[in-house]
Amino acid sequence: MMKIAVLSGKGGTGKTLVSVNLAAAAKESVYIDCDVEEPNGHLFFKPDGIQEEEVTVQIPKVDDGLCDGCRKCVDFCQFNALAHTKSKLIVFDEICHSCGGCVLVCPQKALTEKDKVIGRVQKGTSQQVTVYTGILNTGEPSGIPIINRLLAEIDPQSDKMTFIDCPPGSACIVMESIKDADYCILVAEPTLFGVHNLGMVYELVRLFNKPFGVVLNKCLEEDNPAEEFCLEKNIRILCRIPFDTKLGTLNSNAQIVVRESEEYRELFNSLLETVKKEVRHETASDS
Repeated sequence: MMKIAVLSGKGGTGKTLVSVNLAAAAKESVYIDCDVEEPNGHLFFKPDGIQEEEVTVQIPKVDDGLCDGCRKCVDFCQFNALAHTKSKLIVFDEICHSCGGCVLVCPQKALTEKDKVIGRVQKGTSQQVTVYTGILNTGEPSGIPIINRLLAEIDPQSDKMTFIDCPPGSACIVMESIKDADYCILVAEPTLFGVHNLGMVYELVRLFNKPFGVVLNKCLEEDNPAEEFCLEKNIRILCRIPFDTKLGTLNSNAQIVVRESEEYRELFNSLLETVKKEVRHETASDS
């Protein structure tokens, strides 16, 4: 089974375009939307038979009768999620990171833990693609528990290709999304700003020692700073997607282009075969 993570340094570069259409081109595959703050892959797939499950974390619960106001929990918390005013300990659920440390350091055992719902995971199907979507509730500090729940759905015994649509940027939620990936696809725009954001995810995948290549999106018949960056760094360019009105219209209407256009079906089928060869080459090199 191949696990392919698709990244970009910012939103709007074409990350979901690439991951959705690769999953559709692979026919029998798994698509996982780890962009839990603003998932949109489901808008393209429109999956049937949706099953939903809540995701919870544990947050501290105070027993006022046991708390003696020692403030050890307050001093321990690096996120300022606890405060002691007069004779009462207050827990700010919204900024608690669920580390459990306050429970451990409380000498009076005045803190226990309770479940808090932070979001949900949905599963459905679209033709032969199994679609997983993570949805983080507004205001929650971290989507990592939802991403971990999504990635736990990957069956190591399955021979289906899995495509992980990562959150934009290079923060910890992206690191969590790519940790078990076999290969990373970096999607870049043909601008100086695009180069800056490509550089962010380039450094990230190198830090994680992941094999990777770049898809250049919105290509025009003029100088492409992102392409120059790839050539300078000796980065493998997997595919060039043109800046095209037809593609833009299909994509903005939330249509999967490999199911609507023979031209783009060929492009993404070719990209898929290129990625498979890259993964096989890396696997052979490792062995």
